[in-house]
Amino acid sequence: MEKKLLDTKYALCIEKHGCEDLEKRKFYQILPDEKATTEGYLRVIDESQEDYLYPESYFIFVELPYKVQEAFGVDLKE
Repeated sequence: MEKKLLDTKYALCIEKHGCEDLEKRKFYQILPDEKATTEGYLRVIDESQEDYLYPESYFIFVELPYKVQEAFGVDLKE
């Protein structure tokens, strides 16, 4: 199960120009979406708890330790 956690990607929001459902300096879970990535977007679970596309330039990817991911409440049964 640990691998599932480590495969989860997170990014730090550094910009939110006109996006009400993002907060700067907050970490967000990123979902895989190859098509969006090729077009310069990321699929992000935002403050509405839904996933939406946002410009990739609004985020910096970070690798979080297992304990931090676990604290974020990633579902280990997925």
